[in-house]
Order: sequence, then C-alpha cells, then structure tokens
Amino acid sequence: MATARIPARHVALKRAYEPATAEDGNRILVDRLWPRGVSKADVAVTQWMKEIAPSTALRQWFGHDPTRWGEFRLRYRDELRRNAELLGQLRSLARAGKLTLVYSAHDEVHNDAVVLREMLLGR
Repeated sequence: MATARIPARHVALKRAYEPATAEDGNRILVDRLWPRGVSKADVAVTQWMKEIAPSTALRQWFGHDPTRWGEFRLRYRDELRRNAELLGQLRSLARAGKLTLVYSAHDEVHNDAVVLREMLLGR
C-alpha cells in the first residue's frame, strides 16, 4: 500500500528568531544547537529534535558555505535515510496537520531545514 503524500502546505520553515503564530501548528526545532540569544519561551517549540539535525562533522564541514550546498544536500539526505524513525515521526506529524520546522541559520535558502522539508515532501 502506498503511503499518502504530505501536502506542501503542511510543512513550513521558520527561523527561530521569528515570532511563533497559531498558524505554525507543531513547531519542531531541527538544529543540533540551541539558537543563540533566545529563550525556550521565545522559540516556543513543541519539540526539539536535535538528533534529526546534520551530524556535528557534517555541520562543521558545510559551515553554511553556499558553494558546498549541493554536496551538503547529498550528505545530509544520506544521514536522514539512516534516521528513518525520526523522519517517520515528522512525516506522521505533517500528515496530521501543520508542521513548522524551526531553524536558526541566517541563510533561509541554504540550511538543513530546507533539505529536511524536501525529504518530508518526497522531493
């Protein structure tokens, strides 16, 4: 039996420094490190899934360098495939309703949450 696709509108991305809203649904922090300078109350996450974030070695290698983006995406997708249980938990949340992946990177295009969203949506 095929698994139901997750509607793109069910998975949003938001920086940890942006205010939480009711429309965010379940807010999951997907960074290995807590965002600098913000309290847990300000981030207002439902859950912190640091284990789904890129490994420390991969994060340090990438260093948010856009020239490494293509290779980072490949390596992180490989790590995500080996973390099927947590990926499955996120998929279940996204199928049930709105899910917002919260991240702290300044670059809104080249960060781990973008890759994670792609994986959740089957892209």
